[in-house]
Amino acid sequence: MERRAFLTKAGVGAVSTVAASTLAAPAIAQSQPTIQWRLASSFPKSTDILVGTSELIAKRVSEATDGKFQIRVHAAGEIVPGLQVLDAVQNGTVQCGHTCGYYYVGKDPTFAFDTAIPFGPNARQQNAWFQYGGGQEVMRAFFAKHGIVQFPAGNTGAQMGGWYRKEIKSLADFNGLKIRIAGITGQIMAKLGAAPTQIAGSDIYPALEKGTIDAVEFVGPYDDEKLGFVQVAKYYYYPGWWEGGPQVSLYINQKEWEALPKSYQAILTAACAEANGAMTARYDAENAKALKRLVAKGALLRPYPRDLMEAAHKIAFELYDDIAKTNPDFKAVYDSWKPFLEEVQLWFRVAELPYDNFTQSAGRSK
Repeated sequence: MERRAFLTKAGVGAVSTVAASTLAAPAIAQSQPTIQWRLASSFPKSTDILVGTSELIAKRVSEATDGKFQIRVHAAGEIVPGLQVLDAVQNGTVQCGHTCGYYYVGKDPTFAFDTAIPFGPNARQQNAWFQYGGGQEVMRAFFAKHGIVQFPAGNTGAQMGGWYRKEIKSLADFNGLKIRIAGITGQIMAKLGAAPTQIAGSDIYPALEKGTIDAVEFVGPYDDEKLGFVQVAKYYYYPGWWEGGPQVSLYINQKEWEALPKSYQAILTAACAEANGAMTARYDAENAKALKRLVAKGALLRPYPRDLMEAAHKIAFELYDDIAKTNPDFKAVYDSWKPFLEEVQLWFRVAELPYDNFTQSAGRSK
């Protein structure tokens, strides 16, 4: 009888302990504040990988906080135009934005390093610089001057060189060419003889269709197919030498970031890290299939002429050196970026590039 009573009491105690610990978890969750943010994207809804990456961030944040921290995603134009996301985050119109730094080189060319500058790193090298090569430190210091906390939150991988109404056979064919291009690349295009202009993603197709522009670059096959460029320009050039590994970032208003509980900051940081890898993986999975479909629809694949790329490469690094002489912020980032790029490319030349070259050529020979 005494043994039975002891076991009964022990069982009740064990159940009570488990119940108490189970009930404690919601109480902890309930102690966290309910927060609702708005996210402005620079991209149209039709670009479902780009906008979908913003939605992935929002989904992960909500799941990890039991719905206490909600981020509502708005595509380009729903709150502000695509090229005004930085301003909207700075002035508090929205708490955060998913965008590309090179859209804002008119404010300061240093923003371009946040996305890509011509002949820069590929996606893996960009991540390596940011995470382990000092990139995050120098870029965070720059963004702090603009009231922004920045997180890498996606990378498209190497992009295509764009759609052209006419064939580009040499550097001379760039004379007077009206092309939609973003970032510092516009300055290089101008030195090549082209007439660059920056247009938000949602406005590109009508400009190309009406002949306001002669050529356009956007991302790559998957997005380009959705935007219908093949219907109005058939020559599809590669590679996008100005976007070897373009990063997409989450910009957060600094005051809003500092007001978040530390646990919410950690969750949002982790969500951005997942998004950063997920975007590249999805583009890699979708672009090959989309490229086949575009060719079937009449796209004519063409490599950029060698003389054009060599001229662009020379102009690019001369431009960077010139900007660094007069812009201390640009110089601080460039002095980190350039030596890291030179060093990491040594490794890629030894193993990565020869491996890729062989496997690609072996596959074609079968």
